[in-house]
Amino acid sequence: MKSDIKIAQDCVMEPIVDVVKKVGIEADDIELYGKYKAKLSDEYMEKIKDNPNGKLILVTAINPTPAGEGKTTVTVGLGQAMSKLGKKTVIALREPSLGPCFGIKGGAAGGGYSQVVPMEDLNLHFTGDFHAITSANNLLAALLDNHIHQGNALRIDTKRIVFKRCLDMNDRALRNIIVGMGNKGDGVVRQDGFVITVASEIMAILCLANDINDLKKRLANIIVAYNYDNEPVTAGDLNAVGAMTALLKDAIKPNVIQTLEHTPALVHGGPFANIAHGCNSVRATKTALKIADYVVTEAGFGADLGAEKFFDIKCRMAGLKPDAVVLVATVRALKYNGGVKKEELGEENIDALKKGIVNLEKHIENLHTYGVPVVVTLNRFVSDTQAELDFVKEFCEKNDCDFALANVWEKGGEGGIELANAVLNTLETKESNFKLLYEDSLSIKEKITTIATKIYGAKDVSYSAEANRAIAKIEAMGFGNMPVCMAKNQYSLSDDATKLGRPEGFTVNIREVYVSAGAGFVVAITGAIMTMPGLPKVPAAERIYVDENGVTNGLF
Repeated sequence: MKSDIKIAQDCVMEPIVDVVKKVGIEADDIELYGKYKAKLSDEYMEKIKDNPNGKLILVTAINPTPAGEGKTTVTVGLGQAMSKLGKKTVIALREPSLGPCFGIKGGAAGGGYSQVVPMEDLNLHFTGDFHAITSANNLLAALLDNHIHQGNALRIDTKRIVFKRCLDMNDRALRNIIVGMGNKGDGVVRQDGFVITVASEIMAILCLANDINDLKKRLANIIVAYNYDNEPVTAGDLNAVGAMTALLKDAIKPNVIQTLEHTPALVHGGPFANIAHGCNSVRATKTALKIADYVVTEAGFGADLGAEKFFDIKCRMAGLKPDAVVLVATVRALKYNGGVKKEELGEENIDALKKGIVNLEKHIENLHTYGVPVVVTLNRFVSDTQAELDFVKEFCEKNDCDFALANVWEKGGEGGIELANAVLNTLETKESNFKLLYEDSLSIKEKITTIATKIYGAKDVSYSAEANRAIAKIEAMGFGNMPVCMAKNQYSLSDDATKLGRPEGFTVNIREVYVSAGAGFVVAITGAIMTMPGLPKVPAAERIYVDENGVTNGLF
């Protein structure tokens, strides 16, 4: 079998102007970035704003193994399959981060014969959105330090600066640094640090902003520090908004590319789901709903992270109502949750499957809590046995879920026809009664407790002294009505990555809490989660190279 990148490189792409014509978009409606990439123009998005909405299908997953279980692959394959069935379909995805691309996972454009292309461009620089976000973030940081150096008229307390620089790379050495070292003219000495770009508040703002004016308002509300009177200092106070918006004015426009089978895909924004809100942009999703009859989108990592944030943050803010959820599972991940070692996942093990399927059970229960119909799909691997597949199918049918196998990695859209038909049947026969998990009026701790107990299955929540102080301050400032964005590991329902399956009786530990006033949510950091990841012992970057013909290899 060819590698993902070889499959992508062998694909004969259609010019993007021809791809978008399939869903009624004309050449004048897009802004080209070469032959195969484009952005949707503001004029086009204004033109279609009164179109009726299509059906919104969210793809999420159970807790994955460290290698990932193909949620993006299933999203792309489902979109291709629905197009094959003659349905007017658009896919809406996040942009990949360079961090995991060079870290553990490699490329993030789908896999096998269910990918979006051009794969190399998407995984590396694409249309420059992440560079723009990084630049806007670091411009604000530079203006902040310059203001302090130039006399500090806002009386900023240098020990209470909360805004960090960012870089779209896994670089643990930048988590905690000292800036301003050297001569007097080199700035004020203080502690600082970096987050990865996909954890930046500006990434979240770009993904949640409805338009350029909303973007400006949100940027102005970013809290960068507190003054000596314990009052917040914002990006608006630093007069940074105009220049930041200038850097982001093109980045806020959704990108459009294609799948291997030439289905249009809007790929825009990319916040991590374990440390941010994990969804593609509101603009891309809303625009896709105006373009197509069916929109297939995804939310990062397991349903305890991505789906919860998609519902309770993105849908809450954007007024979206999902019509169905596809819950991706794999036999491998279920056995991993049943205690099987990673290197033994290819062997049949029904006992481990029985132990691990409680993870799937919990995610099904959670999704039913939101009132949305659920279709469970098994992303099939060649090592899966018929006995294992039959066991999972029977389990799903007992739990009031439609079930379908997906063989989209090997067969592309054709391998997703069974899943597409199951989704279409669910949309036709089951109504979505979508509801949020909690009300805005709850306190921050009540919201955290609701998520931890109802979604994770925790018994209790504990708080560090620092987190308790932060929550009191946030509520005193009037931000207590905001939704909560939980930063948690992706491998376990708990905040301990080693507790697999369906852990019970555990306590979720809240280490740090802060408000992202521009994004419009409160972030609660659990356990040992880091907002600047590190590279593994053998990074994926070591496998990536460019050959004598200028062709990139190693991106999976």
